[in-house]
Amino acid sequence: MPEPSLLFSDLRFPEGARWHDGRLWFSDMHTGQVFRSNPAARTLEEVTVVDDQPSGLGWLPDGSLLVSCMTDRKVRRLGPDGRLSVLSDVSGLTDAPINDLVTTETGETFLGGFGYDLYADAPQKPGPIFRIDADGRAALVATDMVFPNGMVVLPGTATLVVAETWAARLTAFDIDDRGDLTGKRIWAELPAGSTPDGICVDEAGGVWVSSITTSRFLRVEAGGRITRTIEVDGRCATDCVLGGPRGTTLFLLTSNSWQPSETTVRAGRIEAVEVDVPLRPASMESGIR
Repeated sequence: MPEPSLLFSDLRFPEGARWHDGRLWFSDMHTGQVFRSNPAARTLEEVTVVDDQPSGLGWLPDGSLLVSCMTDRKVRRLGPDGRLSVLSDVSGLTDAPINDLVTTETGETFLGGFGYDLYADAPQKPGPIFRIDADGRAALVATDMVFPNGMVVLPGTATLVVAETWAARLTAFDIDDRGDLTGKRIWAELPAGSTPDGICVDEAGGVWVSSITTSRFLRVEAGGRITRTIEVDGRCATDCVLGGPRGTTLFLLTSNSWQPSETTVRAGRIEAVEVDVPLRPASMESGIR
């Protein structure tokens, strides 16, 4: 596999990577900014800023951008008119930070939560998954997760795959007709010590995983077979997403640390490498990863 090429630097903690409408979108968790970029021209455009730590991004059917705001436990909506509002407030359902999300083509958003205050070094507790409907109503749909993080819906299925960071595994659920999660099962055990953070899926159903503390990006198939590994030299592998003109560009997001107090050196960056299996075309059109 060729060496990754540097696209963007001078970031703090790039996260929430998505390929949508022919552009790479991501949040910088430690600055509050959400960006849209043209990787070919290497240009960045600030889309919005939140007074919080933004994480996952998604889009409703009307084109509204959703932003997971971690510490105040709200999902904000940036409407087509450019106004920022609160779509859903889950602070009454959890007292710990929320995390990444994925929004389906029908407008349902699945959102994970820490379950405890990682930043305060609190004792580890199980984390939740919430379903947020397009009108903002939120419901708890899964519990007892080990720090749920990145999420994808597998191509052509109603299967949600969730990274459990401190369990070194990807866990799957079936999404039923009501939007509830059923049939919880292990989708893939990862190598010992892996810490899956952001994930994305290709058209063959393989999942690329960023293992944040082991400085690796892994492509894994159902059952746990690893088909590719990309090392990033001691850096935190924070997130990844497929995109580009043919869907075969894997964007690699990294930082020097996950602690806000340590990312002020602005060593976060985004690199790109070409891979064999593309993002499925339907995902490229809809923004669903």
